[in-house]
Amino acid sequence: MSNCIARAEQEVFLATNYWKASGASTLITNGLRELSRRAGKRGTKAVVKIMYDRGSAKQVIDNHQVVAAANYTAKGVQLPPPGEIPNIDLQVINYHRPVFGTFHAKFMIVDRKLAIVSSNNIQDNDNLEMMTHLEGSIVDSLYDMALISWSKELKPPLPCAIASATHATVSEGPINQHASQHHHIQPTTSVADLFQSLAERVGDPPSVYLPEHTEQDPHYDSDIAAEVQRALHVLAPRRSEKKIDAITRHLNTTIQPDTKGTAPDVGIHDAMISLIPHPMHEPVPMAMVCRKPWGAPNKTSLHVPQNEAFISAIRNAKESVFIQTPNLNAEPLLPALLEAVRRGVNVTYYVTLGYNDAGELLPFQGGTNEMVAHKLYSSLTATEKGKLNIYNYVGKDQTRPIHNKFKMRSCHIKLLIVDHHIGIQGNGNQDTQSWFHSQEVNVLIDSASICAAWEEGLRRNQNTHLYGAVSKDDGCWRDENGEMAEGAIGIDPGRFSWAKGIVGAVQRVRGEGGF
Repeated sequence: MSNCIARAEQEVFLATNYWKASGASTLITNGLRELSRRAGKRGTKAVVKIMYDRGSAKQVIDNHQVVAAANYTAKGVQLPPPGEIPNIDLQVINYHRPVFGTFHAKFMIVDRKLAIVSSNNIQDNDNLEMMTHLEGSIVDSLYDMALISWSKELKPPLPCAIASATHATVSEGPINQHASQHHHIQPTTSVADLFQSLAERVGDPPSVYLPEHTEQDPHYDSDIAAEVQRALHVLAPRRSEKKIDAITRHLNTTIQPDTKGTAPDVGIHDAMISLIPHPMHEPVPMAMVCRKPWGAPNKTSLHVPQNEAFISAIRNAKESVFIQTPNLNAEPLLPALLEAVRRGVNVTYYVTLGYNDAGELLPFQGGTNEMVAHKLYSSLTATEKGKLNIYNYVGKDQTRPIHNKFKMRSCHIKLLIVDHHIGIQGNGNQDTQSWFHSQEVNVLIDSASICAAWEEGLRRNQNTHLYGAVSKDDGCWRDENGEMAEGAIGIDPGRFSWAKGIVGAVQRVRGEGGF
């Protein structure tokens, strides 16, 4: 994201659920400072719009609060003051629709030429995340979403408001052309060959390492090809490191710098690849599938594009359904999954152990991941259970799930893939909040090659499929001794689970819980 910001020519629109002053936010603010420097050198000014959701009592009267510089530069946010970015016109909106209508969207549009749809907020955490770089007509759809969400007068206007992304070409070439050519990826390159080529370069340490792009030591790349090169160098072993040591070094962040890896070393077929360039391709069918924010404490806002896309994809699945999400407990989703299993579809889903357990224990929220897994398996016959495979997320350098409360290895990806060619990626979780209340932005694609790359990328970037399977008897993960992971609640949260739920709800509002 920071590289795309620095390379912007006219404008940036960045939307996120939660913004918290952190190492992650410093990457973004450094990118803004670099954009201002480059714009000044060109003799131009860039326009930047930022939206986030930091709940305010004023939003009861006006959901969209224009944030003054004194507030967006304050301790909790720390965006650059105008004097530090003289060649940027920055405007910030704080958006929330009380009570439960969270602005959960996470996307960015640069020069109305490229867009990023992501799972990550702008804050430090231990999460594995996923984002997708998009070009072509779909960027216009995201641009419309941005303008509708903004709602307020644009001061100043966006320079690209009357342009179109349909025929736009980014400076580094159409549809990842430069990255593909630089890394010797041809249009006919298979997904297997693509990952083989990238993995070989991770396993073959360079004579000179490119330094990692960090908040303390920024290194901006000229294009996607250079970003891929730097990402490969970051994961290459240094000195006496094994490949798994390099992965641990990469996964350890500001909030947990000393987590120890427990997994065995990896070979070339399992090497972690964090930035994945796709082979050059013609445009593929895409659609935005979103939902509006709904603040009322009820479940009437169900029939929205996001939910209809989720349900339709699952109902029409012929062979397989794959889901990765922090939590899975949306009430309409569960019978659809059971129906798919009963008609012979292989259903697999990955969730994060303990992700916001407290918040999911609130009345009408649907329960924890363990409770839901137990409910699903209890609804199936022994034969049917063979078609349902539920896993708790396991980090790439680990051999067991780590409960989210320890903030060491968690996963925040939101992805659905059906029959290996229909994919829905974006912001929407498979939980009650995302299904009924939060504003979400997702992109639906129909492409076997892109879905194959997503599937292979997920396999390489985690160990969930190796060590995360839960018991089909009760839906809980257990080790070789039959013990649940440390911190796990199990299927019975106890008599006062509602009180834990209140604590979790407060943490969410403060940005301390999972969202």
